[in-house]
Amino acid sequence: QVVFSKYCNSSDIMDLNTTISLLTADDAMVSIDPTMPKEELIQSVLTQVAEQFSRAFKINELKAEVTNHLAVLEKRVELEGLKVVEIEKCKSDIKKMREELAARSGRTSCPCKYSFVDKKLTPRRDVPTYPKYLLSPETIEALRKPTFDVWLWEPNEMLSCLEHMYHDLGLVRDFSINPITLRRWLVSAGPHVPLEYGVIPLLGNAGTRLVALAVCHDLDHPGYNNTYQINARTELAVRYNDISPLENHHCAVAFQILAQPECNIFANVQPDGFKQIRQGMITLILATDMARHAEIMDSFKETMENFDYSNEEHMTLLKMILIKCCDISNEVRPMEVAEPWVDCLLEEYFMQSDREKSEGLPVAPFMDRDKVTKATAQIGFIKFVLIPMFETVTKLFPVVEEIMLQPLWESRDRYEELKQMDDAMKEKTDSLTAGDTNAQKERNRDVRKSKDKAILN
Repeated sequence: QVVFSKYCNSSDIMDLNTTISLLTADDAMVSIDPTMPKEELIQSVLTQVAEQFSRAFKINELKAEVTNHLAVLEKRVELEGLKVVEIEKCKSDIKKMREELAARSGRTSCPCKYSFVDKKLTPRRDVPTYPKYLLSPETIEALRKPTFDVWLWEPNEMLSCLEHMYHDLGLVRDFSINPITLRRWLVSAGPHVPLEYGVIPLLGNAGTRLVALAVCHDLDHPGYNNTYQINARTELAVRYNDISPLENHHCAVAFQILAQPECNIFANVQPDGFKQIRQGMITLILATDMARHAEIMDSFKETMENFDYSNEEHMTLLKMILIKCCDISNEVRPMEVAEPWVDCLLEEYFMQSDREKSEGLPVAPFMDRDKVTKATAQIGFIKFVLIPMFETVTKLFPVVEEIMLQPLWESRDRYEELKQMDDAMKEKTDSLTAGDTNAQKERNRDVRKSKDKAILN
């Protein structure tokens, strides 16, 4: 039996020194003698023979099938490997969350007015209750309202709320965010449901990035403001040359988290798109520095006369104002929800002022526990910062007046009443103290007179 291919030439066949018989396509017998002089004929016949063999054994099809099968197997191995990695990372995340929850449960003291260790929180008056671990239609609706009370939710429940926000606003769809990556990002940035979610509809598509900002605009805050950082010449102040040290730090930490592949929710965004997102986040986070409040407000007021939604500069200023509204909007919420935050904030202020006194640094009067009360601190902030800012926003969005500005007016009136009560109490205390002092002086005078008489006698 002789096997040959299409690459044989006439000299190879002549070396066989035998006659070759072949069948044509119509089953006709063809005999070829090696001594035939026409090499072209032999080469043509050999080509036909090779093609017949190729078709008979389907060599090309078999090769393609094997190649495809190998590619499928390689892809399956790759996917299985990724699943193993994802499972291990999830296990690690769960372990960290459990350790964090255990650490929180083990705390014995809380700097805030309300302790969550010794007593279980109960829903406050006029605040709706929410089913745990289930985002019912009522809960989803409540998320958009200032009455939403984060004190009633545990960290893992807050994560569910935040995940819903990212899906509801189309961020997961628009940025092709992997759900596991989203959860890692939220765990790393810290569960925090902000008022920003309620104002997103005011901006439409242009405002979706505010949700991402909401969980990182105060990221890794040390509890001491920029004034302290600069006066104490802290590492942050030195690193950022006294220019918005905290806000620059929040930005840096946020992008350090995003730099980790397992936390990068923008991994599927094109480089140009990510550059735009990064610039927007930096611009808006830096706008939350209260040292720039007057500057930003003045710039925004100048655009109000002929505000143009197609003007990029106008829209940037609007987003800066809205992120500021969200950042300092606690008093928009009902008293039952807002007051615990006020107590925590005042305690943070007092801790800073105590430290500034001990270090010989300047102390801001509104942070000095010896000079400020809750009422006086809130009245000035509401009257001169919050109300003017929200009144300006109301000119563009009239709906803000009812849902945000009206509560601010009520909060201002409530704190003014509280101040009157504090003043009356202080006046009464001073009067009693003065009376006690006078009475003591009279008693001392009587004692001296008695002693003088005794000496004379």
